[in-house]
Amino acid sequence: MNSLAAVSRDSASSPQVSLAVLPDAAKLVFRGRPSSIGAAGEAFGVELPQTANRFREAAGRKAYWLGPDEWLLEAIGVDSSELFSTMSEKLASPSCSLVDVSHRSDSMAIRGPMSEYVLNHGCPLDLSERAFPVGMCTRSILGKSPIVLSRTEQEVFHLDVWRSFSPYVWSFLDEARQEFLHDQSARSPT
Repeated sequence: MNSLAAVSRDSASSPQVSLAVLPDAAKLVFRGRPSSIGAAGEAFGVELPQTANRFREAAGRKAYWLGPDEWLLEAIGVDSSELFSTMSEKLASPSCSLVDVSHRSDSMAIRGPMSEYVLNHGCPLDLSERAFPVGMCTRSILGKSPIVLSRTEQEVFHLDVWRSFSPYVWSFLDEARQEFLHDQSARSPT
């Protein structure tokens, strides 16, 4: 069960910045030498990006470049053991490794015109579209938690957070956006 179920239940929505729990997904970490990258992309169904801090997506699957020889592969609506088994068969080679990390983390989205501002309450990166454009991803921190952060649309960011930290990260972001919830309720007719 997603560890965000309890904390996300009481979260109010705002047009300026909203939080959403993303569906559980199969998540695999692939590490490999250059000779195995093409086969891994073919087995996964998405060509693995070879440009630093970028991700590619197709048909509900994303491949995030996390390091010179490391990718996080994410597939929504797919059984992780089946994906792992299928990919392992196609990648039977000593030049790579594949690890199922599906139960390690939860994913959430923050969206809206003030999403950069709210994220910067705890993330030290320049999240302007110029510095962090759509299609970019990176490992970073939010408050005291390690995260994988990606920008999927101009005003939408996805965060992959280890389960033990995900309630903390959700609460951190929810608290950071409170000024927009108060502004909204102050303008609402009673």
